[in-house]
Amino acid sequence: MEFQFARLTPVIAPPPIAQWLHLDWILVVAMAWLCVGAAGIFALHRFRLVSQVLFPIGAGLGLALFGVALGALRGPAEAAVLPIGLPALPFHLRLDSLSAYFLMVIGAASVGISTFAAGYFRKGEGTPPGLLCLEYHVFLVSMVGVVLADDAYAFMVMWETMALSSFFLVTANHRMPEVRSAGYLYITMARIGAIAVLLCFGVLQANTGDYTFANMRAQELSPFWASAGFLLALLGFGAKAGVLPLHVWLPEAHPAAPSPVSAMMSGVMLNTAVYGLLRVSFDLLHSRLWWWGGLLLAVGLATALFGVIFAAVQTDMKRLLAYSSIENMGLLFVGMGLTLIFSAYGMKPMAALALTATLYHVASHAVFKSLLFLGTGSVLHATSERNLGKLGGLIRTMPWVAWLTLLGVLTSAGLPPLGGFVSEWLLLQSFLFTPGLPVPLLTMLIPVVAAIIALVAALAGYTMVKFFGVIFLGQPREEKLAHAHDAGRLERAGMAWLALGCIALGLLPTQFIQLIDPVTQQLVASGLGARVAASGWLLAPTSLQQASYGPVIFLLGILGSFGLAWLLVRRLYHGRMRRGPAWACGYSWGTARMQDTAEGFGQPIRQIFEPFFLMRRELPTPFDVTPRYRVTVEDHFWRWLYVPVVDLTAYLARLIGMMQQGRISVYLLYSFLTLVATLVVVMQ
Repeated sequence: MEFQFARLTPVIAPPPIAQWLHLDWILVVAMAWLCVGAAGIFALHRFRLVSQVLFPIGAGLGLALFGVALGALRGPAEAAVLPIGLPALPFHLRLDSLSAYFLMVIGAASVGISTFAAGYFRKGEGTPPGLLCLEYHVFLVSMVGVVLADDAYAFMVMWETMALSSFFLVTANHRMPEVRSAGYLYITMARIGAIAVLLCFGVLQANTGDYTFANMRAQELSPFWASAGFLLALLGFGAKAGVLPLHVWLPEAHPAAPSPVSAMMSGVMLNTAVYGLLRVSFDLLHSRLWWWGGLLLAVGLATALFGVIFAAVQTDMKRLLAYSSIENMGLLFVGMGLTLIFSAYGMKPMAALALTATLYHVASHAVFKSLLFLGTGSVLHATSERNLGKLGGLIRTMPWVAWLTLLGVLTSAGLPPLGGFVSEWLLLQSFLFTPGLPVPLLTMLIPVVAAIIALVAALAGYTMVKFFGVIFLGQPREEKLAHAHDAGRLERAGMAWLALGCIALGLLPTQFIQLIDPVTQQLVASGLGARVAASGWLLAPTSLQQASYGPVIFLLGILGSFGLAWLLVRRLYHGRMRRGPAWACGYSWGTARMQDTAEGFGQPIRQIFEPFFLMRRELPTPFDVTPRYRVTVEDHFWRWLYVPVVDLTAYLARLIGMMQQGRISVYLLYSFLTLVATLVVVMQ
């Protein structure tokens, strides 16, 4: 197969290796990933070869992708035409700052997840290991293809490949009915989103017949058609991101998938939806209307609040993290909405601040959510339990997993000096320093939105306290937990890589913002790079007089406080210390069942936000031999939107099924009536 490479125009033959561009090397990494996946087919049941050779090679290729994309961030745009599609429909690829940034995130997250997967997968778990290896690496390549695509044809082929490969990964344990059901729901929502994205590209090409992104950039659409394209993009990419009310697949699919797949989907795949919406809104569309941003702001705010409230009441640790992903996608949509509002009114510095916060959170969410899903995977393998009510005290038997997961928990909770705090702090700065907007309603609502964002951040911290405390602290709630084992060497290495990312994003914000600067310059023609570089180690997105944050100083203060506490307790009061049982309000016969439970943590949230939930209570009676109290929390949207659609579809299917009488005379009558109707239409 012959490839044509070019910087901005195709050339006849590939250049010498010494002159290869960043795009060339990225294609080499993608082809190598495909070869690793294909090798899994030839080692279908050779578990040791797949786990100890192929997945580590895939992790090394992810590291190579991270390095190449990092080098391409500040370089010029590069393009290539690959004649591998249909006749007259080649694949147009383009590497610019936006695509390089998302490729960097994909590469960095895949290093940790692939390394963890090398030690995670076990024999006899659903799909054969070689086939799982193929599906996993095709999934990675398809995400790279989505980010590089420069025409609608290549984009949709890669988008559908990503959906199908992830569907097979979600249904890896296909023998379980609930897993198959989750997979079918996921692929159905993916089809709805794909149709909307395809229609969006149909609007953007403006009836020219040219579906390349270069042609779409050249079109000057009227406000009506530009708004139609934006709304279709919001529907299509919103379905993939899991925003309200298109979120129903996410809490089902992520818990059903193996933990490395859940990490890849939540930490990486959801970001492709953010990429797609950024590409359409800030690159392919020229006009930007303020109400687009207002709509994104409203959808994102509702999604974030909904996600964090439902996460706080979950008792399944993977469903809790899935709802947390919905919350974080909502925050990203809020950031994009604020960026659109500022761009619509020509407020470029503020647009750059909001976009920087959004892109920073993309990277932060990729590492901490992947780390948390990998931590739950280790707990699941060690205990065979996902129910928080049957866990506890695992910090004693799984110290590596506990401490690495704690870093992800603190990052997700938005605590300094880790990456989650920086991204959320920048987003709040975007709201707090918003000057007067031409629309009074927006000016009035901005402080209200900022307050709700602060509420979401507080509830996220509350949820993470519940998640870590119930799983790792206290006493084991089941006897079998005493035999739990810590993660293996490769699993610990993968988690440690992602934990390092959480720390680096927290301690080096000025350096990372300078990496983001080319992306904001490309999309909104402004950036924070020069401003933050001038403030040194202090992060000052606007000015030192308004707000600044010193992560290194903060870290030194934390270490100093811990050191002082250790000195006072261990040295000055060492002789007065004694060990004893934990005080239980004077009751000395406490057991593990008397500890705070996941249901207990969630009860205040259920009471305060009761209208958000559809709750079903199973109450005991005085005549029950074994009294039982149970509360089931369900989603209103499922009952309001999806159950009626399912019922209508089933009714129509039964109605159409009545036409199948099994009699040849009836079928001949259908054919005759169809022929008559066709003749009538033709004659008219």
